[in-house]
Amino acid sequence: MTSPAGPGTLVGARTALLLAEAITPAVAAAARQAIADAGWQRYAFIDRGSYEFVDAPPIPGLLTAMVALASQQTGRALQLQSARALRLRAGDYILAHHDAFHEGMPIELALDLSAEPMADAGVYYRRRGQVFFVVPSQPGAVALVERGPAVNCSHAYVSKRWPTADVQRLVLLLR
Repeated sequence: MTSPAGPGTLVGARTALLLAEAITPAVAAAARQAIADAGWQRYAFIDRGSYEFVDAPPIPGLLTAMVALASQQTGRALQLQSARALRLRAGDYILAHHDAFHEGMPIELALDLSAEPMADAGVYYRRRGQVFFVVPSQPGAVALVERGPAVNCSHAYVSKRWPTADVQRLVLLLR
């Protein structure tokens, strides 16, 4: 599925940007290692999602750089509210109704830390239930999406046809 809005576009006067090659493969590899060293935890509530996560991942330099990038791209003075690393492997997913709605139009930053792209393993942003922006699995790319009270997202099911699939993302909430 392609995004109804292309990369780097404003959707309904709201931010929805995709920036390719925001980090190098070496930076992504170092982040993956630091996050793995912190220890993945399993989330497995079938009606909400099945994936691994690390809350507050120990990558302060990368977090600071991503907040600065988001501030520059949006023209807003943003601060980090929360950070979570996600890992989806074969059979994993995160459903939209697992995602929280937010007040006050924060920015969500989703950085793809994966070593390899994974077909159909995108992030789907919805406004009032309708998909308005799709972020493909694209290592090194960062998406910036303005989240409001009617916006939520899901991470697509990673097919078991790909037993070695390893999709890793850093997701930040910025205000």
